[in-house]
Amino acid sequence: MSIDQIIAAVRNLEGSLVVTPGPRDVEVPEIAWGDSFFSYAPDGTIPQNTQPYATVVTKNYPDDTASDLDAEGRWRVNIQVDRATFRELTGEEPRGLALARDFSAADVVLPHPVYGSLSWVSVVNPGDRCGELVLRLLRDAHDAARTRYERRRA
Repeated sequence: MSIDQIIAAVRNLEGSLVVTPGPRDVEVPEIAWGDSFFSYAPDGTIPQNTQPYATVVTKNYPDDTASDLDAEGRWRVNIQVDRATFRELTGEEPRGLALARDFSAADVVLPHPVYGSLSWVSVVNPGDRCGELVLRLLRDAHDAARTRYERRRA
């Protein structure tokens, strides 16, 4: 599975907004250039009061190096999931993470190395083992974001 396949799958979801900032996006910090951010935004504008429901990152961030994303060809998809799904996928409660993990392992669902306690999971270079699961989790996260959007508008 490639980054382009993930982006295309998310773009096909009704109301999705995929933002991949670059050098022309001067209001976005340079470190975020080349990464992708997925939101539910049926009007096509970046939501101002909510976080993306998923991201694809292509490099290490200063506080997030455990996945070794600076190595060539490595990237990670990050997805917000509900607590039950988090428990099912990781075997732990989001706020009680205690197991040691190799966050650089590829094609394995893991708690996000920084935001796991907030019910985020991540997969480095999803492939044969986790590719379909990642697509399902992205659809579920998109649906949950749509539900939150509709609830706020009601």
